[in-house]
Amino acid sequence: MFNNALNAYKSVEQKTLTGREAEARVLTQAAQKLRACQKQWEDGNHKVILDDALKYNQRIWTILQVELAKPDNPLPDHIKRDLLLLSGFIDKRIFDTMASPRPEKLDVIIKINENIAAGLRGS
Repeated sequence: MFNNALNAYKSVEQKTLTGREAEARVLTQAAQKLRACQKQWEDGNHKVILDDALKYNQRIWTILQVELAKPDNPLPDHIKRDLLLLSGFIDKRIFDTMASPRPEKLDVIIKINENIAAGLRGS
């Protein structure tokens, strides 16, 4: 019963979110995945969680890169440039973390995701 109500809520929520709200939500979820990985680092299962969290973040930032590169993207050029540079940094950090995993390497990605999400929400 609870799952049906939750699924109905999620369906309505997805239909009513604005683009900025959806982007903020996805970035927040990405940060939460990374934070959950940090919390479970000492568990034997952290490698699976880390892989999932990093791939999720990588997909999000790749989508952002594609959207920023579109000629019809309405953002000012300097903001697009800065976000593309930031996304390059995120890519490097993700690959570095994949190659040499340490929980503290996730901190900067988490903070960037959370700060951009807050900016999208206007908070």
